[in-house]
Amino acid sequence: MPAPIALYVDRKPGVPIRRLTGLGRALLALQVLLAALLAAPLPASATSRIKDIADFEGVRENQLVGYGLVVGLNGTGDDTKKKSVFTRESLIGMLERLGVNARSADLETKNVAAVMVTANLPPFARQGAKVDVTVSALGDASSLQGGTLLVTPMLGADGEVYVVAQGQITIGGFSAAGAAESVLRGVPTSGRIANGGIVEREVAFDIQGLPEINLSLRNPDFTTAQRIATAVNEATGRFVAYARDSGTVALDVAAAGGDAAALLAQVEGLPIEPDLPARVVIDETTGVIVMGENVRINKVAVAQGNLTIRITETPQVSQPNPFSNTGVTVVVPRTNVQVEEDANRKLAVLDSGITLEELVAGLNSLGVSPRDMISILQTIKTAGALQADIMVQ
Repeated sequence: MPAPIALYVDRKPGVPIRRLTGLGRALLALQVLLAALLAAPLPASATSRIKDIADFEGVRENQLVGYGLVVGLNGTGDDTKKKSVFTRESLIGMLERLGVNARSADLETKNVAAVMVTANLPPFARQGAKVDVTVSALGDASSLQGGTLLVTPMLGADGEVYVVAQGQITIGGFSAAGAAESVLRGVPTSGRIANGGIVEREVAFDIQGLPEINLSLRNPDFTTAQRIATAVNEATGRFVAYARDSGTVALDVAAAGGDAAALLAQVEGLPIEPDLPARVVIDETTGVIVMGENVRINKVAVAQGNLTIRITETPQVSQPNPFSNTGVTVVVPRTNVQVEEDANRKLAVLDSGITLEELVAGLNSLGVSPRDMISILQTIKTAGALQADIMVQ
């Protein structure tokens, strides 16, 4: 059992705490309380790990693509006779490589489909590792359900084979058709093969041989880059990182001891509070509006009118008198135009320097729809009262 620790405060030399008066003990308790409050962590803000806001340069995936054949379909494959001629040629070439002469045969099968196979090769993937692959129909196949992908080499951007894929396809949709009705759920012409690709070639990348590693920010910002550099230097206790520009933070591996993997493991989990620009993103297609927390607005008055014009067509039929020999039946148009304006719309005043919540509450008080809110925000920006960038997608 460890020995007890003797505490002293405002005392003469050699006087332990048990000899202090009641006032001295109260002062000591207050001192301990203040020290605990100062040592307590501050309330957590919107922090993110460095690995979630930045990428390590060189540590990346590589995209692969391949062309193959899927067999075993239940009559839902390509039309090899009329439409998908490339599927027929691929099938003949595959059979010839297996020793079957099918060039002169009249191949008419609906159980084969030509597909494109895609995958992402993870960083530092070694020979024999397995990756997931995605299979998508290339011809006029209606479904890949129940199909099996034959051996398909997958190429990288340099034309070399890195992965070989094969296996049973799993799809997330289905289709069923009858004489008068059909049902379609999901996309039956695309599926995945879990662990269907085997790595045959490695991408050479020696991270331990790098003298310097760069962090690439996904959302470039000078403030965020400087915060990352400061956090890394404080965590390592050395001058290891510095902000090269708004999107890059350089890490000096040699200054950190020379072990790149240990440095990255120490850096990637550090909490950082990213600094976000004042930005309003508008999607004109769906009417979605997203505003950052730093959006501010100067004092401005906003009014939103609701003018409705209704045009009603009520044609009438005019018939001739009974037993008339010269009269004809004609259609007489009747048009009724009504103009309505909502008188309850009022002028709202938005104060200067309001927050995002206050801005949304002020716009909602007008009873506007998202479509109208898009026009209001663009008009406020034109008036120079909105201190934010508007991005329209």
